[in-house]
Amino acid sequence: MVEKFISNRLPPCHGIIPARYQSSRFPGKPLADILGRPMIWHVFEQARQCKALLSVVLATDDERIRSAAQKWHIPVVMTRYDHPSGTDRVLEAAETMELEPEAVIVNIQGDEPALEPAMLDQLIKPFREPRIQVTTLARRIDSREAENQNIVKIVFATDRRALYFSRAVIPFRRQTSSSFLYGHVGIYAFRMQTLKRFVSLDQSPLEVTEGLEQLRLIDNHIPIHVVETEHRSLGVDRPEDIETVSMIIQRRKAASGPKNGQSDL
Repeated sequence: MVEKFISNRLPPCHGIIPARYQSSRFPGKPLADILGRPMIWHVFEQARQCKALLSVVLATDDERIRSAAQKWHIPVVMTRYDHPSGTDRVLEAAETMELEPEAVIVNIQGDEPALEPAMLDQLIKPFREPRIQVTTLARRIDSREAENQNIVKIVFATDRRALYFSRAVIPFRRQTSSSFLYGHVGIYAFRMQTLKRFVSLDQSPLEVTEGLEQLRLIDNHIPIHVVETEHRSLGVDRPEDIETVSMIIQRRKAASGPKNGQSDL
């Protein structure tokens, strides 16, 4: 009974928000003003409502972002400027923080100011099982959404193991039913050792072909556990998206007041 109890405990979990100033479509995006506060503040405030996270920090290489984070009392870790991806930046921050070897690291997108804290709970919960190494989220989508190449599609097995990700419509539908169409929600959680292994691997052929970093895991036989979520994810890609996320945040405040993101872990 003791062994079973220990194996079902949640390991220590930490959230890291990678943020860089440069963006081809939206320079300075992490500091974009949303309802009087920078985007990174909204992401941090939503993430820290997840009770399963022992800590939430911002990881950046830019002094402007560091200064804004300190102004808004957001813990920040400075990283190198030459990281090829946010995942690499997350690993450097986790190592700088000297997080526990058994820790679970949640890579929280820095352009998701309307993030639902419950999504992080859903992402973390499977790590009660020692076999789980990486988790991500998926939601049901309709045929119209599936045709959008900006929405990454995902197929997974009955045991929730991801089989493939693509910008194309997958699986091919011989019938018109869209019951099994899923869109990928780009939030990940890794066990520390798996995160280190992922970053150490070269880009894989599938990753390069699709332009999707997560395919490196599949190419290297690292299983990704998929959790279905009912929540939608809306990132800020362009300045025009600010108005949309502002309305979502205002509606949420009006509907739920100060309480938000209760954890059931």
